[in-house]
Amino acid sequence: MKEKIIILKILRPLIRFVSKYVLCAEFYGTENIPKSGGVILAGTHTHIFDCLLLISIPNRIPHFLVKKELYKSKIGAWFFGNSGTIPVDRSKKNPDAMKNAKDCLNNNKVIAIFPEGTINRSENNLLPFKYGATKLSIDTKSVIVPFVISGKYKFFRKSVSITFLKPLNIDDDIVKYNNNLMTVIEKEIVRRKNEKK
Repeated sequence: MKEKIIILKILRPLIRFVSKYVLCAEFYGTENIPKSGGVILAGTHTHIFDCLLLISIPNRIPHFLVKKELYKSKIGAWFFGNSGTIPVDRSKKNPDAMKNAKDCLNNNKVIAIFPEGTINRSENNLLPFKYGATKLSIDTKSVIVPFVISGKYKFFRKSVSITFLKPLNIDDDIVKYNNNLMTVIEKEIVRRKNEKK
């Protein structure tokens, strides 16, 4: 897949400014993100603003898998098509999306995935994880760096943070690997909640 991130490159300084000074987001564990090679960032999805935090990480520019509906209009197709996103049809299997994501990783890029598949509006810490992140990791031998977004988004107040955990060891047992990813993330969610008590 030919990389098209011109819009993201133009907007990234503004997005980083907004993350730091408007959302007042705090970043932890960015040193756990490898500076080279294919990397999958996989973690919680709490709000539409989550993507802004991921775009703001130092050094690496993430590509996102997004619902194909965002490509429906001409403006949407142009904007998202030039922002490093990969369209996904959530109603069926996506061989093209998976191929494009693999191409990114095999070309030493970063993919950001929310394994829950949607924003978690439930009372549970996590929704069941889909297997996209772990399958991509196994197929491309790319490490997964789990992340947890904590808190609520409030303008001009320190209220939200993103924590990147240590990369997981790749496991060819996809069920075990996926469960391990969920466990690591849930432990961090619980730890962060306990810190606030």
